Amino acid sequence: MISTPDFVPRLLTGRLVLRGFAEADLDAYAAMQADPEVMRHLGVGPSAGRPRTREESWTGMAVLMGQWALKGYGMFTVEERATGRFLGRAGILHLAGWPEPELAYALARAAWGRGFATEACRAALDWAWTHVPAQRIVSFVKPGNIASERVAARLGAVREGPCELLGVPCDLWVHRRVPTALA
Repeated sequence: MISTPDFVPRLLTGRLVLRGFAEADLDAYAAMQADPEVMRHLGVGPSAGRPRTREESWTGMAVLMGQWALKGYGMFTVEERATGRFLGRAGILHLAGWPEPELAYALARAAWGRGFATEACRAALDWAWTHVPAQRIVSFVKPGNIASERVAARLGAVREGPCELLGVPCDLWVHRRVPTALA
């Protein structure tokens, strides 16, 4: 079992473990981020859509973990529960310059098409509604990213329209907090 910081919760689903990043994740994370097909729809600014180096992946992991310390929520590492295999990342991304919290994910190509993204994002979103002080959480989906549009729709998000995130054209999908019934 990989040792992860105590300040990041550990979530379990039927097939997945969502947990904080650990140094032992670097090789698998860097391999995922070096894959041009994985990175095609990810990133904003000058790095949008391009693969990352191992060093950039390390820095990215540090930034994602730092968000937990600064905001109390963030991105989880997603691993397969049965095998412990690294699958990717999912959670609430809210970096400097982000207009509102974003439900985001990225999976290694070997994990595509098996429902892991929806399962991980559902767990992260369910957790977020009790820990993130927002009435809505958004997903910024780049045009042409049909798989992410489908995940957002399966999670109940509604496409609000085109927008830009730090100069990158996106479609804004909105996840709204569902009011709880009074007892």
